[in-house]
Amino acid sequence: MLRLIVSSRCQPGLKRHVALHPSVNTNTLPQRRCVHNVTARSSYITTRTDKDPYQYQKGFGNRFVSEAVPGTLPVAQNSPQKNKYDLYTEGITGTSFVAPRAESKTAWLYRIRPSVAHKGFTPLPDNPDLEYDFSPLNPRVHMSPTQLAWHPFDIPDSTSPVDFVGGLKTLCGSGNPTLREGMAVHVYTANASMENKAFCNNDGHMLVLPQQGRLDIQTEFGKLMVRPGELVVLQRGIRYKISLPDGPSRGYIQEIFGSQFELPELGPLGTHGLANASDFESPVASFDIDQSPWEIVYKSVSVFDLGLHLTYGGVRVCGKLFVCKQEHTPFDVVAWTGNYVPYKYALEKFVNVGSISKDHIDPSIFCVLTAKSKTPNHAVAELLIFSPRWDVASNTFRPPYYHRNSATEFMGLIYGVYGGRSDGFEPGAASYETGFCPHGVSYDEFKKATEAELGPMRIHEGTMAFMLESSLMLPLTDYAMKRSGKLHEHEPKMWDDLKAQFLGHLDEVNADLRAAGIPEVQPKKTV
Repeated sequence: MLRLIVSSRCQPGLKRHVALHPSVNTNTLPQRRCVHNVTARSSYITTRTDKDPYQYQKGFGNRFVSEAVPGTLPVAQNSPQKNKYDLYTEGITGTSFVAPRAESKTAWLYRIRPSVAHKGFTPLPDNPDLEYDFSPLNPRVHMSPTQLAWHPFDIPDSTSPVDFVGGLKTLCGSGNPTLREGMAVHVYTANASMENKAFCNNDGHMLVLPQQGRLDIQTEFGKLMVRPGELVVLQRGIRYKISLPDGPSRGYIQEIFGSQFELPELGPLGTHGLANASDFESPVASFDIDQSPWEIVYKSVSVFDLGLHLTYGGVRVCGKLFVCKQEHTPFDVVAWTGNYVPYKYALEKFVNVGSISKDHIDPSIFCVLTAKSKTPNHAVAELLIFSPRWDVASNTFRPPYYHRNSATEFMGLIYGVYGGRSDGFEPGAASYETGFCPHGVSYDEFKKATEAELGPMRIHEGTMAFMLESSLMLPLTDYAMKRSGKLHEHEPKMWDDLKAQFLGHLDEVNADLRAAGIPEVQPKKTV
């Protein structure tokens, strides 16, 4: 019997013996294919672009692992007696030690010098535009029953350098950091990069939406480039510096106290849609070797009882700022693991859903991120976006119907045009409606929407608008109401032509009432 040796793979040493009958013509056997196996060398990392020179790991809430020097991380433990390269172990807990595992947020950092190596804290001068206490007892906050709006906020002129921290201004909020419940809405306007200075917000998590100019953000976990149209979440207690590669910058910030940003539940949508978890991006480890003097500015609540009002360049505690100096960079983390990590998301990747038959679905379908409050099923804060999509609903009033919501709504425009308003709503502007404040489109938009011939149409093309929504009442600050120079009320005359058209149909109405055996109705006589 003839024995044919056939290679089952195109690799040496992997051969198989096949016994064939002598009558078999081996020239007629089918040719075997080589099987090549390809295996990833590492987990997925994004590709650099001209506008974003950094790389990222993908996913939301993942427990990432990253090392700038391969082999740095300890094996099978977090805090060995001695780390490779004599690095220091530093742990960060973003939640309580006993938080349920699904909610626990932690990180382990392996760094050149620990954060504790500094020269102590010094309070900074008061920034009257930065607010932390939204109690009605605070004379610096105010309530408004009407719709309000602000024209685009001015960017500081070049005669006075103002960085990200110096340009923070609070517009509204609820609660305060000591209660571990609440939120604040800020804007930032800056014309200078932070040099040897970092910022650390000990009060809450910041969701930042740049509107003009990219933000080059260096964090302890690595670097992120964030452009208008992207969001970035910078967690409580994490240090970072912000540079302005495109020059002067402006944007919006939603800060939350005591909660975490989460993806909304999808319910009957199933497993995909809205903001997909795989589209969120977190940095990879990156470190500097820098033993020069640095300042860390802290915003923190721990000194609330000192009665200090601090604002510039450092740690923020309860809206109060402190600075500490050290002789080394805070960005010296060689490797890290964990899920308490900054992340960014491109809003253009949002998967819109909507009615494909008739009527509207509630605007919760536009939710990108949500943060729970202590009241079940009521969010302390949510980010909703209005971006390009199809509108196909038949026999439907397609603009937002006139409504009064229990939620407070703060709206901004990143780019494009958001129609149906009379107030010159431009990129960099903002609007505000407190809970149950009536609002809706102008008469002109109403008239067009009720008379238009309906067909499939694209809306919000080239536009990215957003809404910061909260179940809480959001008092407004002194800066928003008195000092911004940009405040204006919505023009109520935009609704003057919404007349009682029903009265023109009274004959028809009374005929229907008579037919139903119901007394006729007559207008009330005026004196």
